Amino acid sequence: MPKHIRRLLLLFAVLITLFIIVRQVLIPDSFGQFGHYRGLALEENKAHVARYVGTDICAECHWETMELKTADMHAEISCETCHGPGWKHIEEPEQGQLTIPEGREFCGTCHSRNPARSASLIAQVNLSDHNIETNCSECHNPHAPWN
Repeated sequence: MPKHIRRLLLLFAVLITLFIIVRQVLIPDSFGQFGHYRGLALEENKAHVARYVGTDICAECHWETMELKTADMHAEISCETCHGPGWKHIEEPEQGQLTIPEGREFCGTCHSRNPARSASLIAQVNLSDHNIETNCSECHNPHAPWN
């Protein structure tokens, strides 16, 4: 057998052995317990600290904002959809910073014109020609956009 074929076979054998070793290390023991799933996945997910606190917790301190929001079209949207997880803010109100959405791109995530979205459910604008020099929040209060 030629030398280059032996070297190639040796290389394949090393790579296959390395693959098997890495696979054994990386695949959890509970994988395959319920078909092609990790058996302990639910328990592992339960062990994670809850990061989202819910709109009711926000309303305890920010009731004025909630009054505006609940009377408008964003009433069904959780505060944390735009402001991010609130758990740090709850633990340390002065230190735990929330996201303050800025820029047209942020609002455009939901409100840019998109044929796949129902225009009757979500107000859509063409960001390339709708007040292009201003941020959305300069004209629209996101907690009560039509007030």
